[in-house]
Amino acid sequence: MAAAASVPVRVCHQEIVKFDLEIKAAVQDIRDCPGPLSALTELNAAVKEKFHHLRGRIQELEQMAKEQDKESEKQALLREVENHKKQMLSNQAAWRKANLACKIAIDNSEKDQLLQGRDSFRQRKTTKESLAESASNITESLMSISRMMSQQVQQSEETVQTLANSSRTILEANEEFKSMSGTIQLGRKLITKYNRRELTDKLLIFLALALFLATVLYILKKRLFPFL
Repeated sequence: MAAAASVPVRVCHQEIVKFDLEIKAAVQDIRDCPGPLSALTELNAAVKEKFHHLRGRIQELEQMAKEQDKESEKQALLREVENHKKQMLSNQAAWRKANLACKIAIDNSEKDQLLQGRDSFRQRKTTKESLAESASNITESLMSISRMMSQQVQQSEETVQTLANSSRTILEANEEFKSMSGTIQLGRKLITKYNRRELTDKLLIFLALALFLATVLYILKKRLFPFL
């Protein structure tokens, strides 16, 4: 059963690695994109779709981890899930930086073209329309990135809350362990005290018996051998 369960886990791992590498390559393409903004938009759409698939595979792996029978395997898979989530957040940060750098490069290129095409009114008009469209596209892209960042912040908050709950559970278990340890120490003290009391009682009984025997011997001596 464990061997059968490891097959989908391994497949899920392979898909996560594949999407991770594809995202890294796509982010590099965005960083190297010369423009125009329509090309950048297409690249961003592709990256967003890959992130969607990657997030789904990570969630599948997390569900598989929770369904593991052995606690050790469950914890190992959950640690891998956390590593994949951290790697995904790192890729998203790199994606945002690449978008910003690409937009700045495209904007600078368009400014240069605007300066070069200033000799013609028709070219100026076309450039203004292009800038307006570019501004609209940039605004739309920034709003999309903002929504994406908001979603990631929410997911990060959920992850932090999960970690906080785990820490609280560990602290409660630690407090219970301390309480049990105190009870065990108290029991040990009582047993030690009981053993000492038992030893004292045996000694007193032995002394009383010795005194009794000495008294009996003394009486017998006086009765049987009064002349001694």
